[in-house]
Amino acid sequence: MSWFKRSEQGIQTRTEEKKDIPKGLWYKTPTGKIIETQQLADNFYVSPEDEYHVRIGSKEYFEILFDDNQYKEINSNIVSKDFLNFKDTKKYKDRLKDTTKKSGLKDAIRTAVGKSNGKKIVIASMDFGFIGGSMGSVVGEKIARAIDYAIEKNLPFIIISKSGGARMMEGAFSLMQLAKTSAKLNELAESKLPYISLCTDPTTGGTTASFAMLGDINIAEPGALIAFAGPRVVKDTTGKDLPEGFQKSEFLLEKGFLDFIAHRKNLKKEINLYIDLILNQPVRK
Repeated sequence: MSWFKRSEQGIQTRTEEKKDIPKGLWYKTPTGKIIETQQLADNFYVSPEDEYHVRIGSKEYFEILFDDNQYKEINSNIVSKDFLNFKDTKKYKDRLKDTTKKSGLKDAIRTAVGKSNGKKIVIASMDFGFIGGSMGSVVGEKIARAIDYAIEKNLPFIIISKSGGARMMEGAFSLMQLAKTSAKLNELAESKLPYISLCTDPTTGGTTASFAMLGDINIAEPGALIAFAGPRVVKDTTGKDLPEGFQKSEFLLEKGFLDFIAHRKNLKKEINLYIDLILNQPVRK
């Protein structure tokens, strides 16, 4: 009954005097584990209690893979156009403006060059925060130009996929990127330069059907959803219960679709190890 006494004595804490915990101080994983956001960042955005790999974007992957977070972004000013004057619940041109403002990104992929373990590489990293990481004409064009840059400079190439698939607002222009990126990767192979594909959560649709599964080495993060159609669509279509862990990276590794699964803290080491092996160079430590 002490709270009654506190009120009577005029010392009850008023609502406006209560101090709220700052937003973003804590992160709760889907398994229910709670961790400080700074501790999460220090641990490569992986929950230390359950090893859950939190979805991150190009900014964080560049930070992890490039030495001292030093890199030069290339072809950064390419932006999407509304070729079809498309409108669903919102005009595509308005969706582009709103997403750019909200995310701070110009499209669903960023490309950069810098040193990783002391040697230069080119990285193209997708961002799910831009219209679900959808693959439109800009995504295909930036990958194509990044490959041209890698060939010109004789550098290994990496794509980090995180995508909901093709961007329906661009129609056939989006689907053309499957062939375009695949053809460019063939040019990279003819130049005898390594291509490492990293599939993260989620990697789906046309992205999976093209560049995401064409690596000399195909890597995935633990627990990543990797598929063409999502498990709910597959189940509704087939009318059958799916195997446990269906379309998760561990399942795909077991079935031979992936070469290995890498914990995020080991990505830099593992990627550079395979680059050295492909190029028949001394392994860097």
